[in-house]
Amino acid sequence: MKSLVLAEKPSVAKEIARVLGCHQKQKHYMEGPGYVVTWALGHLVTLAEPEEYDPKYKSWNLDDLPLLPSRMKLKIIRETTPQYKAIAQLAKRSDLEQLIIATDAGREGELVARWIMEMIHWKKPFKRLWISSQTDKAIRDGFASLKPGQSYDPLYRSAVCRAEADWLIGLNITRALTCKHNAQLAAGRVQTPTLAAMMDREREIKSFQAKDYWMLRAQFGSFQAVWRSQAHPDGRLFDKAAADALLERLNKARSAKVAQLKVTEKSEPHPLAYDLTELQRDANKRHGFTAKQTSNVLQRLYEQHKLVTYPRTDSRYLSSDMVSTLPDRLKALNVQPYAAWIKPLLSKPLPVSKRVVDDSRISDHHAIIPTDERPQLHNLTAEERKLYDLIVRRFIALFTPAFRYDETSVTLEVGGEYFHAKGRIVKEAGWKALYEASAGADEDDDTAEDEPASRQTLPPLQPGMELKEFRLSQHKQTTKPPGRYTEAALLAVMEKHNLGTPATRADIIEKLLQTDTIERRMNTLQPTGKGAQLIELVVPELRTPELTAAWEQELERISKGKGDAGKFMESIRKQTDAIVREVKASEAEYKPHNLTHSRCPECGKPLQEIKSKRGKLLVCSDRECAYKRAAEPALSNKRCPQCHKRMEIHTGKAGKYAQCRPCNVVEMLGESGGGGRAAKRQQTQLAKQYSDNVSLGSSLEEALKAAMTKHKKD
Repeated sequence: MKSLVLAEKPSVAKEIARVLGCHQKQKHYMEGPGYVVTWALGHLVTLAEPEEYDPKYKSWNLDDLPLLPSRMKLKIIRETTPQYKAIAQLAKRSDLEQLIIATDAGREGELVARWIMEMIHWKKPFKRLWISSQTDKAIRDGFASLKPGQSYDPLYRSAVCRAEADWLIGLNITRALTCKHNAQLAAGRVQTPTLAAMMDREREIKSFQAKDYWMLRAQFGSFQAVWRSQAHPDGRLFDKAAADALLERLNKARSAKVAQLKVTEKSEPHPLAYDLTELQRDANKRHGFTAKQTSNVLQRLYEQHKLVTYPRTDSRYLSSDMVSTLPDRLKALNVQPYAAWIKPLLSKPLPVSKRVVDDSRISDHHAIIPTDERPQLHNLTAEERKLYDLIVRRFIALFTPAFRYDETSVTLEVGGEYFHAKGRIVKEAGWKALYEASAGADEDDDTAEDEPASRQTLPPLQPGMELKEFRLSQHKQTTKPPGRYTEAALLAVMEKHNLGTPATRADIIEKLLQTDTIERRMNTLQPTGKGAQLIELVVPELRTPELTAAWEQELERISKGKGDAGKFMESIRKQTDAIVREVKASEAEYKPHNLTHSRCPECGKPLQEIKSKRGKLLVCSDRECAYKRAAEPALSNKRCPQCHKRMEIHTGKAGKYAQCRPCNVVEMLGESGGGGRAAKRQQTQLAKQYSDNVSLGSSLEEALKAAMTKHKKD
C-alpha cells in the first residue's frame, strides 16, 4: 500500500518526490515504491461567489444586501480544474491507504489541503508533515515523524473562520459602498483600519503648525554641549528675545566649570532573530524593499534555494531542540564574506542565551534563520543576495558579544547656566561590527538634530576643572510635522495593533495600493483622495484597530483549540448586518478625486484617470458603463516627418492612424502598411469623420489637418 502526498506547489512536490524516491513522472503526479506525490497550485478550491447561491446576485444591488449564507459553499477554481480532477482521480485508487498533507506548515497551507480533501470526499486516514525548512534532511526527518492529521483541526477551523469572515465583511461592505455611491470602493476588516491609521497621521501632518525655536550650543574645542534648564529640559526657546538675552548674558562669562561628571558602562545585547515582519521592516529600511518584495524573495530562498527556514513566522526565538543543529548551520556559512566571523564561533561552545532559545515564545514556527545548506552565493540574484545577507548577519549576531561602551555625561556651568554633553568610548564593538553602519537608529526620531552627537569623544575631564576656551552660538530651527509612514513604519503600526498576521500584512498594503486607496511617493506611503473619502464613508467601528485586533486574537485562540468557531462566525454575521444597515442609512456623498475633463463617448459622463499594471487608464465614472481606454496612447515606430519624434497610435472608424499632436501630422496605419487606393480611401474617410468644413477636393494634408483640429475640439 502507498501514501498520497499533497504538496502546495509543483516545485516543492518535485523536491519531496526526489527525496522519497518517486521517479515515475506523470503529468499531474510523481510515483515511487511507497508514495504518490501530487500538488495543488496554491488554492484549487475557494469560497463560492454570490451568484453561485442565486443568479440574481451577479448584479450588484443594495437591496440584496447583506449576503449572509447560512452555510458557505466551496467551488473549484476554473483555471486549476485539471489539477483538481487529477487529485480527485488519484483519491479513488484502492492502493492508497492514507493522505499526507505536505502543504505549507501554517494556517493558509492547512486550508489549501483541507478544502481539497473536503471536495474530493477523502474518508481514509491522513497525517501531517510539519517542517520548517525544505532541505533533504528536514524532509526525511519530517516523514520519519509525521503528526496525526486531527491534531491540526483547530488550525483548520481558524483558517476557515478567517476566510469566511473576510468574505462576509469584505464582500458586503465593498458591494454596499460601491452600490450606494456608484463608484468602485473596496473595504475590509484589516485594510480599512490600516488605511485609518494612515489617515490619522495625515490629519496630524495637515493640522501641524510649524514654530521657530532657538537653541544655544557651546563648542569646547573638540566637543559640543547644549544648554538646558529646568524650565526648558529639551533646550528649546520659542522666544527669540529671550534667546538673544540669554546669549548676550552668557557671552560675558570668561570660563566654564565642570559641574558634574559621570561615566557609565553600558552595553547593547544583540538584536533578536528575525520574524517575517521585522525582516520586512529591516529590508525596507536598508534596501528599500517593499513588504511584498521581501516576501517573494524570501519564498525563493526558502523553496528554490533551501537556504532559509519557514518564512511566515511570528516568532523571534529558536526552540531548544534546535541547539544541536546550530554548529552545522554555522559551518555551512563558513564562506566569504562570513568566514572571519564563523571560525572563532566554531572553536568553542556556542553561547546560547534566553535571547536566542526560548520554547515559551514559539507558536507554530521558530524565527527565520539559515539552513545547513552551503550557500552558492553566485547563484543568487542581487535581491536574494541582499536579503540572505541580512538573515545570515542577524543569525551570526545571535552568538556574538554585546556592544559595550563607556558613556560619559558632563554638565558644564557657564555664567550660572548649565550646558550638557555626552561622549562615548567603544570598549567592544561586539555584534555591531557585523554591520558597516550603526544598527538600530530610529529614523522617526525628530529630536536627533537638537542633540550634540552622543558618540563624540570627550577629552579627559575632572569635576571642578575650568575651561577657558569656548565659543557660544545660537541656532534657529523649526519644529517638524510627523513624517509620513514608510513601509517599515506602517508594518510596525500594523504589528502593534494586531492588524493582520506576518503572512498577510504585505498583501494588505498591496491591496490598498492596487485599489488606488494609497500611493507610494518616493519611499513613503500616503492616502489618495479616494482613500481620504473612503475612510469617511466607512462605518466608524470598522475604522478602529480594536475590533479587528479582537478578531485576530480570537482566531489565534481558535487555532489553539481554546476559542469557539461557531460563536466567532455568529458575531461576524451580526457585525456584517449592522455595517450594511449603517451604509444604507448614510447620507454621506462620494466625489471622485480623479475626474478628468474628458467625457465618455458612450454615456457622456466624465472619465476618471486610474492606474493599472499597463499604465494609466481613462474609465467612465458611471460604474454601469464599461467604457475605458488608455490615457497615454501607445507610440508607433513611425517618426513625424517634421519633428522626427515617434507618433502616437490611435484608432478611428477608418482604422488605425499615427498622429503627431504638436505638428498636427496624421498618417494612416493600414493593415498592409502601404499606400495605394485602399490607404487613400481610409485617409479620405478619416477626413470625413473628423471634418465637416473642408472640401475633399483640397489637398489630403489640409483635409487631415482640419480633421485633427476637429478631433482635438471633440
